[in-house]
Amino acid sequence: MLNESPIRSHKHQAMNAPYTKHDFIASGLRTVQLEGAAVSRLQQAVNGDFSRACELLLGCDGRIIVTGMGKSGHIGRKIAATLASTGSPAFFVHPGEASHGDLGMITPKDVVIALSNSGSTAEVVTVLPLIKRMGVPLISMTGNGQSTLALAADVHLDVSVEAEACPLDLAPTASTTVALVMGDALAIALLEARGFTAEDFAFSHPGGALGRKLLLKVEDIMHTGDRIPAVTAGTALIDALLVMNNKGLGLTTICDGQHHLLGVFTDGDLRRALHSDIVDLRHTPIDSVMTRNGKTVNRHMLAAEALAIMEHMHITALVVADGEQRVEGIVHLHEILKAGVA
Repeated sequence: MLNESPIRSHKHQAMNAPYTKHDFIASGLRTVQLEGAAVSRLQQAVNGDFSRACELLLGCDGRIIVTGMGKSGHIGRKIAATLASTGSPAFFVHPGEASHGDLGMITPKDVVIALSNSGSTAEVVTVLPLIKRMGVPLISMTGNGQSTLALAADVHLDVSVEAEACPLDLAPTASTTVALVMGDALAIALLEARGFTAEDFAFSHPGGALGRKLLLKVEDIMHTGDRIPAVTAGTALIDALLVMNNKGLGLTTICDGQHHLLGVFTDGDLRRALHSDIVDLRHTPIDSVMTRNGKTVNRHMLAAEALAIMEHMHITALVVADGEQRVEGIVHLHEILKAGVA
């Protein structure tokens, strides 16, 4: 019978060793503290080189190409995705595939961001001469400023760490976190420089709750036409209550003959009126108990903004009016929530 190899035997023994209680909380906190300290030190690298990198990226007429191998590649994919979603067109190119045809995805109008903690990753270094030959600006993110990649770059961003969070100082942990934060810093700096807005962001995120929250406008969900509860000044309170009940929105508008808003009467106003001894449901005119100068919104406002106003004012509906205070609709909390804006 062949003897088992020492390596396999050791691994087998380790896997079958009796379980000993481990302080998971202490281990987790150590990792968080080490990575937090590494990110804090990164502030020193947000300097003139960072500014020059941003200028190169902002002046890019093509696409921002991000590349990296292994864990750096995973971080590179995230950086490319963040750049693309915040107004800086970008995509990831695998360095191994680049040397087998994918280099054709890079054009002279592009800018390349290359990630490698050591700065000497073979797959990344292999494509450097071709990138330089095309005259494509190169930004490196490495932990070694004297490495092949750093020295070849037009701008080098220092993402070095004192140690990985891994107790063996082997698994990429703190170094990948720092690289990711540097990528976020680039993306947000470019976002602010471009004047990128919430609406711009929405157009690149049209799906799901995020898109609904950022794109849905009041006019998309407001009640219009015959669905608007409305009475004229002088209407008896009891008749106004019938209109409120029929429309089911918890309020009625009070308008003049040209649909200009004079005031609103809500369930809350009704409760306050009923506590008054002078109110006669059949003879009290609605304009004597209505709320004047109530809050209105315009039809082009984001539904999310209307929701914020409702939450702040503790109300469930808002009148939608144009610039001359003509009533155009009613937006209700239920429709906003039903649309997934929350």
